[in-house]
Amino acid sequence: MNKAILMGRLVRAPEMKKTQSGLSVVSFTLAVNRRFAKEGQQQADFVNCIAWDKTAEFVGRYFHRGSMLAVVGRIQTGSYEKDGQKYYTTDVVVDEAYFTGEKREKENGAELSFDDFSPEDMSGDDLPF
Repeated sequence: MNKAILMGRLVRAPEMKKTQSGLSVVSFTLAVNRRFAKEGQQQADFVNCIAWDKTAEFVGRYFHRGSMLAVVGRIQTGSYEKDGQKYYTTDVVVDEAYFTGEKREKENGAELSFDDFSPEDMSGDDLPF
């Protein structure tokens, strides 16, 4: 079974392209924090990802540098030769992508995070529970 499930932040903006047949493809790199790290140090792995068709359009439209997202896909290895040197690649081919970070809204042209609000900002009637 070849299945990869990752959650991380985009290192840079996704690179959207179209194939000659018009199929969308997007490539991006996720910085995925390691679960266990030395005390006081956070370590991350930088994982190259590729998505096709509707998933590519979704990632290209809604995510940008620094966005947190979760992906489900499979690991694919490959190789190519350049200037007589052989290079090996490892990518995650993404089948599903999901929002995972905090929600954001725009109010009067300013972007606000739901984390910007505290319970003191709401009366008892405004609380959802």
